[in-house]
Amino acid sequence: MSLHVFLYGARVSTTLTPVRVPSPARQAPRRRTRVLALPEARWALASTVAFLAALALDLGGLPWWAYGPLYVVAYVTGGWEPALEGLRALRGRTLDVDLLMIVAALGAAAIGQVRDGALLIVIFATSGALEALATARTADSVRGLLDLAPSMATRVTENGEEPVPTSELAVGDVLLIRPGERIGADARVLEGASEADQATITGEPLPVTKGPGDEVFAGTLNGTGVLRVRVERDPADSVIARIVTLVEEASRTKAPTQLFIEKVEQRYALGMVIATLAVFVVPLIFGADLTDALLRAMTFMIVASPCAVVLATMPPLLSAIANAGRHGVLVKSAVAMERLGEVDAVALDKTGTLTEGTPEVSAVRPLPGSGLTPDALLALAAAAEHPSEHPLGRAVVRAARERGLRIAEARDFVAVPGRGVTAVVGGRVIGVGRAGDPVTEAVDGDADATGVVDGLRADPPRAAVPGTEDGDTVVLVTGDGVPLGTLALTDRLRPHAPATTAALTALTGTAPVLLTGDNARAAARVAAATGLVDIRADLLPEGKVDAVRELQDAGRRVLFVGDGVNDAPALAAAHSGIAMGRAGSDLALETADAVVVRDELATVPSVVRLSRAARRLVVQNLVIAGTFITGLVLWDLLGHLPLPLGVAGHEGSTVLVGLNGLRLLRESAWRSGQVPFQGTRG
Repeated sequence: MSLHVFLYGARVSTTLTPVRVPSPARQAPRRRTRVLALPEARWALASTVAFLAALALDLGGLPWWAYGPLYVVAYVTGGWEPALEGLRALRGRTLDVDLLMIVAALGAAAIGQVRDGALLIVIFATSGALEALATARTADSVRGLLDLAPSMATRVTENGEEPVPTSELAVGDVLLIRPGERIGADARVLEGASEADQATITGEPLPVTKGPGDEVFAGTLNGTGVLRVRVERDPADSVIARIVTLVEEASRTKAPTQLFIEKVEQRYALGMVIATLAVFVVPLIFGADLTDALLRAMTFMIVASPCAVVLATMPPLLSAIANAGRHGVLVKSAVAMERLGEVDAVALDKTGTLTEGTPEVSAVRPLPGSGLTPDALLALAAAAEHPSEHPLGRAVVRAARERGLRIAEARDFVAVPGRGVTAVVGGRVIGVGRAGDPVTEAVDGDADATGVVDGLRADPPRAAVPGTEDGDTVVLVTGDGVPLGTLALTDRLRPHAPATTAALTALTGTAPVLLTGDNARAAARVAAATGLVDIRADLLPEGKVDAVRELQDAGRRVLFVGDGVNDAPALAAAHSGIAMGRAGSDLALETADAVVVRDELATVPSVVRLSRAARRLVVQNLVIAGTFITGLVLWDLLGHLPLPLGVAGHEGSTVLVGLNGLRLLRESAWRSGQVPFQGTRG
């Protein structure tokens, strides 16, 4: 069976395979298909053994009845499957090159060249076995992702602990993860401290410290500590399972280059048959020997077959898809992978893309006369916000905990939507809400009311809009109605954002464009931190679409990277779109061509480079295939190309092209485009 048929028709199983003993190795468990597990390999072996036995008896001078049946066995075992596939294709009015190979072998036997015909069958069958093996190894790399997930987990219940198959886990289950065990589901840490080796999932070279509130992924390896985690995703929706599903879906699509080749293939094959008849008939008209003319025509039909051209496109693209999937980037189709390599301009969303979309306290400023230090002011605000579920409130509490501050108990908590919260803390009514004009004026009037927390510089406020300051959100803390100070909160920049924008600039030759619905000051602050110059702020969704189309009207092929519902129209309008997967909206994830599962922004330039490498390999393959076909055809027409040598050249080029495309499965293919690592979280 030819490789392109296998790739288009194959489906990868999504059944979890048990990992009996947790391995401390950093690499993913390897699942490699054994050669003889493939029927193509078994038939090719049988054909080869029969041919070699017949050849030995033939050259030994034994009579036909001693070796002839063995040649027949070689023909049947090596040729029955491609002959059947070719006949099925012919019934569907499609001319299959496999059938042409069988016709050539039978033609050779018909004129007494049984040995050469059998050799053709053996080489053809061996080539098919090698193609099937290469394809199986591609599927292995995808299925191997599932081997990362253990088959069993330890679930904690009211009655103690119980082993349970990971396939039966449900959202909300609490699991016990012992040292050295692989984590059985995407979950969040409840108790304990450890480190997780996430190299096989995120590509991070060092273990990442994990504690309460941190997320852990199915298949990652727990370190030396004991963790209790709560399952947050159904096993079928885990990062690993989603990677496998999308890679499978991608393998069933065809890139534009492949569709063009297949469109031309049928016309080429028909022309090749006509040319073969001409190569046979024309010499006969001029008195050539029948046997010589038929052998030349059979050889021509073999070497002119477009097998290698057909295989030029899909192996590189599917290998790139599988490699990207291993590193948490789900490219939805071969079409999408090909288009990613074509981009020459990038547009980036801000919130949730360049930033984490999670606010953090950037400055704490007690007012003169309040008698409070920055830590004391933050502790009061955290106590009042502790019962709150608002993102700003959670950010204040998180900041206090990170600084090791004691959070006092609060009573009579009241939250007013759009206004803030109040609570009684230590006998005082503490309020935390958006700063208004009076507070802004009070702080502006005293440049000394500037505090520094953890080395974060806090410039005197210059806000023209109440409640904002250089793009930050400012909240006022009051005690019994008296202003005590302000907190500035900002959206945290992703750690790899500056390196990513620099890498994208190097790839496209121009710096990415920042498209955001946020205010100009917030956009300018992020742009300054990431080296961006072209900033377009205060954009509605249609404004982002207009900006993308403006770039494309100027002849650019735009890659848009975003995450929210408001980004979906721009993702659809761009030449190619990538969505941030962890916090991305369902609409954005559905619209994008690719999804960054764990919001690792640094993978964006890596996958673009990988796509470009795949496109280069496609071109290489087409050159290799064209060179072999042209050279062998000219040799046959202008000289004397022996049939066995023609078969070896044709099949060798086919295998060479297939294996060349599989080079992108290697880890080095991803690392060559990786943004330099900048540290781990924890």
